[in-house]
Amino acid sequence: MASLILLTLTVTCMFSLYPSIALDPKISLPRSENEDLELHSSGMSVTNNTHLQNYIVHVDLPYGKADSLPFQELESLYYSFLPSTIAYAQRRTRMIHCYRHVLSGFAARLTPEEVESVAKKEGFVSAAPENVYSLHSSRSPTFLGLQQNTGLWRDSNQGRGMIIGVLDTGIALNHPSFSGNGVPPPPARWRGRCDLPSTTCNNKLIGARTFFAGDTPADTNGHGSHVAGTAAGNFVSGANVFGQATGTASGIAPLAHLAIYKVCPGRDCPGNAILAGMDTAIGDGVDLISLSIGAGSTPFYNSELAIGTFSAIQRGIFVSCAAGNSGPTGASLSNEYPWALTVGASTIDRNIRATAVLGNWVELNGESLSQPNNFPSTTLLPLVYLGRTGNQQAAWCFANAFNNVNVRGMVVLCDDGGNIGRVAKGQNVRNAGGAAMILVNEEINGDSIPAEPHVLSTTLVSYRDGTTIKTYINTTPFPLATILFRGTVIGVNGAPEVASFSSRGPNQASPGILKPDIIGPGRNILAAWPFSVDGTTTRATFNIISGTSMACPHLSGTAALLKTMHPSWSPAAIKSAIMTTSTLFNNDGNPITNQNKQLANYYELGAGHVIPSSANDPGLVYDIQPDDYIRYLCGLGYTNQQVSTIARRSILCSPGFAIPEAQLNYPSFTIRLMSNFSQSFTRTVTNVGDAISSYTVTVIIPPQVNVVVTPNRLNFTGVNQQLTYTVTFSRAVATTGIFQGYLTWASSFRYAVRSQMSVTLAGDVGRF
Repeated sequence: MASLILLTLTVTCMFSLYPSIALDPKISLPRSENEDLELHSSGMSVTNNTHLQNYIVHVDLPYGKADSLPFQELESLYYSFLPSTIAYAQRRTRMIHCYRHVLSGFAARLTPEEVESVAKKEGFVSAAPENVYSLHSSRSPTFLGLQQNTGLWRDSNQGRGMIIGVLDTGIALNHPSFSGNGVPPPPARWRGRCDLPSTTCNNKLIGARTFFAGDTPADTNGHGSHVAGTAAGNFVSGANVFGQATGTASGIAPLAHLAIYKVCPGRDCPGNAILAGMDTAIGDGVDLISLSIGAGSTPFYNSELAIGTFSAIQRGIFVSCAAGNSGPTGASLSNEYPWALTVGASTIDRNIRATAVLGNWVELNGESLSQPNNFPSTTLLPLVYLGRTGNQQAAWCFANAFNNVNVRGMVVLCDDGGNIGRVAKGQNVRNAGGAAMILVNEEINGDSIPAEPHVLSTTLVSYRDGTTIKTYINTTPFPLATILFRGTVIGVNGAPEVASFSSRGPNQASPGILKPDIIGPGRNILAAWPFSVDGTTTRATFNIISGTSMACPHLSGTAALLKTMHPSWSPAAIKSAIMTTSTLFNNDGNPITNQNKQLANYYELGAGHVIPSSANDPGLVYDIQPDDYIRYLCGLGYTNQQVSTIARRSILCSPGFAIPEAQLNYPSFTIRLMSNFSQSFTRTVTNVGDAISSYTVTVIIPPQVNVVVTPNRLNFTGVNQQLTYTVTFSRAVATTGIFQGYLTWASSFRYAVRSQMSVTLAGDVGRF
């Protein structure tokens, strides 16, 4: 009888790990008002039993034992932690996932009382309710300087041989972006499988798994397909949405392989499924993991994403993560841990233009994905703003604002906001007989404008231009307006710009690490979609959406190209190359700005905007070994148990072992000076450029801060040689504030290796 019971439990947990089924209910999440389907923490999962919660349970196993134990022994060990009060018939529904690679432990449905019982077992480490996370282009490869048959795309064979694991909402079936045409077979190290029909799986789409009972890896949401297509979609000519943004769509690494892990059944992504997806991806042999998923700031030992991604980089797997869509509010980041690349969002140089023309012939450019060809653009129509009397609901174009108001045949000006969608505002205008709508962006979003489909002729203009329109209305007896629909415009000046929704620093979980790390294209990005949004009947269905979820796969694809070129580089080396070769300037040659046309600070743009071709030949890299992060975690003040949970082995955080955040060999500096005393930190750079080379340092910093670098010259005599330098920070004046600059190691005219510096002068400055 005992063996029969053991067999039942074995089969249950094996299906939990390998077909990877979880028992969480599916929770729907409404589409974000401003951005894409962003992924945010919403606390613990809800179950049908109000006393049961999904817990992540960590247990103490010798380092590497979970990886080496036969699966039946491992799961039997995990089952031994369940309380004896749980009937055997119930145990198979209580155990959700048994983890092998990402952590030593399991996910189970338990009551708080049962957790207390589990905690008394020998080998128990910790247990906590799981977090629930949420989901955070025909032009963007060209905007990033990637061209067929030349440069990095030619040299890297467009990512040939790389396997990108995408954890998201699944994949669109039989979409041409995921065709295997021209893609070689997967490498021999691939150990995964594709749980889709054989006609869907191919040399491009080599893996597809789901982690939910009764589900398939098919994408019914769209987010996952868009992310996968952006990272590594194959070439599809004639891609467009509503006839706009027409061109050849492709991902950044179009010949890389895709392994899909469906960890989000909708807009919410349970932590147990995310861990199961990463656990499976690591075992399958992926080279990179792309996570357009996030939550609010949380200590790393309590974050499934932080724990899982650390296990990935320990095995040499590069991880890129979305920074979050909670901007422009400060300190709003997701994924703040230093071992992953945290990606903010920028604009590209393409508009889907719709121009508001006023009766005084002032033209104000906006955007709209809908470009009607039957709108009388040459005819000026009466222009009305219902909010001019101070009624805020009327300004927002609520449905009741049109009661007893005649707007038939008029252009109606509406303010964005009020918890009513932009498309819904247009429907209200249309229902009232309005001919067109001019939407005014919220002040907080400035000039950051999404291109969206609308139900009537519409343009969304910037907050600044909306103010111009309101002034015109208030000073004109009979205001008039129309809209000119100009379609797709390429080469727009001022790009890139930091998108308003892109989450900002400073880093709350680790204030001494500058985040985001980088920005990349994330606003109005065209990529694969599982169903038609514009009535097309072809399989080549695309959509244009925005978010850091779209920026992240641009960097995943970039990292795949770099890993193809430099297979021996560690994840930290690839990250360093991307960061230190980025640009701080837009296509006008001016400094990158934010949504308000103000100079972007480092909490907004990180190291700068990615330039893939420059990252391929950085000259120097700042490398970090996995054990260095463990010393850094001790320096955060975490307990031995908390660090051990992340490291998956017993760690003793002695004073001589721990290092301060600023001492981590990171490609940037974030310093806080509390007094008149100076602080010194070292960095070690590895030469990956010319064997015989000499680098000289230049420091650009506001005069309130003194920065001294010693030595000021680095002379290399070989490739992979490492040299160390020291940076000393001190106050120059008795003041407080945040001051930002950078240091650059330059070698002749070929290399310029730049590290951002953010210095906070705080506290009692004393006397000078």
